[in-house]
Amino acid sequence: MNQISHNKNQSYALGITLTLVIAFAAQILIKLPYLHMVGPLILAIILGISFNTIYSVPSRFHKGIEFSSKKLLRAGIILLGLRLHLGDIQAAGLSTFIYAFILVLTTLISVYSLARLFKVHQTLSLLTACGTAICGAAAIIAIAPLVKAKDQMTAVSITVIALLGTLLTLLFTLLYPLFPLTDYQYGLLVGGTLHEIAHAIAASTVGGVVAEDIALIVKLTRVILLVPVAVCIGVLFNYFNKKDEEGPSTSAGMASFLPSSTSPMKPKMKWPIPWFIFGFLAMSTVNTFGLLSETLTETLISLSYLFLAMAMAGVGLKVKLNAFKDIGPNILYAGLIGTVLLVGLGYLLLSFM
Repeated sequence: MNQISHNKNQSYALGITLTLVIAFAAQILIKLPYLHMVGPLILAIILGISFNTIYSVPSRFHKGIEFSSKKLLRAGIILLGLRLHLGDIQAAGLSTFIYAFILVLTTLISVYSLARLFKVHQTLSLLTACGTAICGAAAIIAIAPLVKAKDQMTAVSITVIALLGTLLTLLFTLLYPLFPLTDYQYGLLVGGTLHEIAHAIAASTVGGVVAEDIALIVKLTRVILLVPVAVCIGVLFNYFNKKDEEGPSTSAGMASFLPSSTSPMKPKMKWPIPWFIFGFLAMSTVNTFGLLSETLTETLISLSYLFLAMAMAGVGLKVKLNAFKDIGPNILYAGLIGTVLLVGLGYLLLSFM
């Protein structure tokens, strides 16, 4: 038992240490000419992808990498709340919620419809649509048990979202100087269109504090919408009972992803509430009322960026450049077109904000 515990702790330590090393490397490399324009968070993603593509991260590192990309990401977001005043959130107003709501609803419908048009199985179509519209892998993981998706199908949709989201993050960062937008508008666009919270935070850094703050507010608004979306999907799934689970639109290659009708096991249901948002709001409250000293606040904010850089490294370490050839092209095409439509709509809506 002690040996098993030791191996588990070692696995966590190895992965966390690797993300920490990459985070520090990103901080050092941004001091080189031109790289400062990219920023440490984006650079951490690039370094993570490059490392995994060249060396292929051993399985014993995976637990620690997962810890960094999930737990440290949430910890970083919570601490980042110390940068915001509750007045900033209030100032975002109803228009921000409407902006996020329109993008989420439109993207859900368009990506799902496109995927079905391309003959992708309905469960995979739904998972990818939710990941694109709401909050990437977190949305997919929350929705998967509600529609009884198999692990393989969940993994495919997460891979598609990770690849497209990372690519879009890099493009946003590189094209930022060309956008005819204010920093506030750029933050709105980033928060409203990028898939993962990690992607939104990383891409918004080039726009400065204003872009970062509004991007985070908009993105967290989309995350909150996960709850009503998940409830609606759960109700509809139970109502229709997936009668056409193995319909004619299912390809032979996708058949292995379908839930087994003979399996007595039921997926564990989990209420999809993004609890870390309450931590973020609590830290914003602490900052609003000045409950911490300025020195401690700055230290904790610096710690949040270290956590976020480690999370970015973790995100990158789970993606390979050659991953495109390992997944079916149709769902990738649907996700790509849906993402382009999402960005286009998000850009057009800025004129009404």
